[in-house]
Amino acid sequence: QVQLVESGGGSVQAGGSLRLSCGASGFPFSFSCMGWFRQAPGKEREGVAVISTGGKNTYYGDSVKGRFTVSRDNGKKTLYLQMNGLKPEDTAMYYCATNGRACQWGIGGRIGDPGSYVYWGQGTQVTVSS
Repeated sequence: QVQLVESGGGSVQAGGSLRLSCGASGFPFSFSCMGWFRQAPGKEREGVAVISTGGKNTYYGDSVKGRFTVSRDNGKKTLYLQMNGLKPEDTAMYYCATNGRACQWGIGGRIGDPGSYVYWGQGTQVTVSS
């Protein structure tokens, strides 16, 4: 049974930092593409960051480039998202997700599209105040 459990969310002021974690089990983590997504009230879910199986290749949504860093520890089966320079517009529920297989880079792979991912965690709330 695939399980993804996010943690690390909270409330911070603009300019602050948070580190999200996602513990994984029930699937071959080391061989699976992993991503972070977020959804704000009234908005569609959007891709935040994606990381390849070995961690060498990454994707970031335009709104978080230069501020967020995705990483993974395959030995601990854990995905991370370091968020710096947080802005009020970063307020959302953050989810980790996987498709249980290697990332498909390139236009056809839709690497940042939530529809490309099958398994989802329950989410962790991030609230940034101005």
